[in-house]
Amino acid sequence: MKLCKVSLKKATEDDMPTIWEMQVRAFSDLLEKYQDYEMSPAAESFEKVMARYRQPWTKYYFIVAEGETVGAIRIVDKKDGSRKRISPVFIMPEHRNKGYARQAILEAEKIHGADNWSLETILREKGNLHLYEKLGYHRTGKVEKINDRMDIVYYEKD
Repeated sequence: MKLCKVSLKKATEDDMPTIWEMQVRAFSDLLEKYQDYEMSPAAESFEKVMARYRQPWTKYYFIVAEGETVGAIRIVDKKDGSRKRISPVFIMPEHRNKGYARQAILEAEKIHGADNWSLETILREKGNLHLYEKLGYHRTGKVEKINDRMDIVYYEKD
């Protein structure tokens, strides 16, 4: 599979309605599958996403491939020695399984530094586990039960 070049385009405040709409659509299948109305990015209000955008340590980026916006990623980087976080990263359903998420994370690591990262994902989503482990993330051992259908597993990369 030939990978095309992926770039990250920093989002502005004016972009946030688009990011929010994309996030709701990108995570709606997981919300339906796991019925997690407390934590799911698909259930978040626009106000919550906007409040995150306004945090001084948060950056949102559009994920762009072949001139088209295929997803987005939020990076939390407090620049105080604490772990940087990816929360969330998503690719729109019609653009999945093309390597874009992997390339977007590598681009984020180029911008924010390759080490001292953390993220979490759904334990049953084997594709996500494979992606993060392939990128050098390792499980911390912490697993949090959210409901009868869903557990969250925590990852770090040093």
